[in-house]
Amino acid sequence: MEMTLWNMVLTAFLGLLGWSLREKSEEINRLQILLNRTREEIAKEYVTKADVHNDINRIMDRLDRLETKIDMFMKEQRSALS
Repeated sequence: MEMTLWNMVLTAFLGLLGWSLREKSEEINRLQILLNRTREEIAKEYVTKADVHNDINRIMDRLDRLETKIDMFMKEQRSALS
């Protein structure tokens, strides 16, 4: 009788322990999936340093061309007044 009671208690304990470990494992897997999705979303929203530098260089090139055009316009205006 005592051995049967001990087996029932031990079986119940191991069953609860197994259930708890399975639940924790599923939760960890769920969190890993969410973390991976978050990493993918961050990559969509933010740019790399190289992309920023390329964009800034393109803007600076256009500003340099605009400055050159303004300088040429100013020279033409001065020569027209003279």
